[in-house]
Amino acid sequence: MTTFAYSAAGPASVPCDVLVLPVFEGPEPGPGVREVKGADLLAHFRDAGLTGKLGEQLLVPNTGTLGVAAASVLLLGLGKRAEVRAEELRRAAGKVARQLAKRATVATTLAQAVGRQPAEAVQAVVEGHVLGAYRFERYKTSSQEGPDRLERYTVLGAPRWDARSARAAVARAETVATSVTFTRDLVNTPARDLTPAALAEAARAMAEEVGLEVRIWDERELAEGGFGGILGVGQGSVNPPRLIELAYRGAAASQPPIALTGKGITFDSGGLSIKTSEGMETMKDDMGGAAAVLGAMRAIALLKPKVNVVAAIPSAENMPSGSATRPGDVLRHRGGKTSEVLNTDAEGRLVLADALAYLAEQRPRAIVDAATLTGACMVALGEDLWGLFSTDRALARALLSAGEAVGEPGWELPLHRPYRALIDSDVADVKNIGKRYGGAITAALFLAEFVGDVPWAHLDIAGPAFRDKAGDYAPKGATGVPVRTLVAYVLGEASARPRAKRA
Repeated sequence: MTTFAYSAAGPASVPCDVLVLPVFEGPEPGPGVREVKGADLLAHFRDAGLTGKLGEQLLVPNTGTLGVAAASVLLLGLGKRAEVRAEELRRAAGKVARQLAKRATVATTLAQAVGRQPAEAVQAVVEGHVLGAYRFERYKTSSQEGPDRLERYTVLGAPRWDARSARAAVARAETVATSVTFTRDLVNTPARDLTPAALAEAARAMAEEVGLEVRIWDERELAEGGFGGILGVGQGSVNPPRLIELAYRGAAASQPPIALTGKGITFDSGGLSIKTSEGMETMKDDMGGAAAVLGAMRAIALLKPKVNVVAAIPSAENMPSGSATRPGDVLRHRGGKTSEVLNTDAEGRLVLADALAYLAEQRPRAIVDAATLTGACMVALGEDLWGLFSTDRALARALLSAGEAVGEPGWELPLHRPYRALIDSDVADVKNIGKRYGGAITAALFLAEFVGDVPWAHLDIAGPAFRDKAGDYAPKGATGVPVRTLVAYVLGEASARPRAKRA
């Protein structure tokens, strides 16, 4: 297990296997490069045909002439100095994380490449390494890369920096990043091994470990509670559905909580409206929203912000069988509202409707849901951006700002009320699909039916939750989006003025 540390020591004096020094695009060397007196590292870098673009790298062995205590120096491009922010640090650290994981000790001046907000820079470097070093090899009989060896990773800061704040940033980064990897592990686990009951037990184990309150609703309790959407989606499977309820109490009981929920379809075959075989290949990821909320709740419990947070996470397996919900069936949701199911592959909104209605009963200050909900959102925004729909301007701004700050950007789409007529039903209060066009909007309008007047935001994460190709610090497969966004949002709310309890 890697120990992460902070030090204000000069880079030349730190004994380690690899000293990582940033190089900017242009004539100016990065922090620490000039302290290597025995060689012109910048000249070596340029002679190799490198210019300092983000991710470019050159390893220079120390043969005893560099004048540093490190066994080797890794020069790492960051791009143009004026454009380097926390996200560039995160990306650069992530790019070299796998190779650094094979060394025992590493130190880096990367955080010094950003002139302002040193704590944010320190957090970004540690997050980038942890997220970039992630591997999911649970089902491999032998590792293709060999075991990780990294014992200590030291972030080197400037002498003028507040050491206490920097060390707190290191600890915060570890907590957030390991919560993301917890989420990634859940999403990457095959559906055979992660049924709704197994997801619920993983949530229970996590909650008990970090000190969250937890309650698991089984199918009998769901029936008694009127959760017809969750039961309707899950009734075609031999694996019964669950509702995972978590609570973190960080403020006075008089303070209304932030409420979170996420779509937890552990496998989505489409039900009787069955998907193509290719369309089912990655459908273990359809619980990415649920897993992200679990990861966020883990981080929140460990970071202990002064705010109350509750979560109600619906989980079901959407399968075709003789007992499955049929197109044309009507489901009765928590609170009594009914929906006509015209397409059983539009199931995520059916389980979320129950969870949203249940959370709205608790009169929270806001409800946020995350869901791999629609391909239509991917058509609009691609694979990098999550779509945001909200009934509250302040809530929307806070979430977009949080996502941008942590490198998980989103984009707001319109909750266009005239499209509500597209989901009018002849036999129920609402139907679960509209027309072909505007599918992400009509899905969000369906969800909006169940939140009442509580400020609400919906994050459609169908694009960024699962990747076909690896990124700088996101591997192929589960990314953990939007764990860091949700955590940043909650931490921001904790520092805001407390709100009175809703009547």
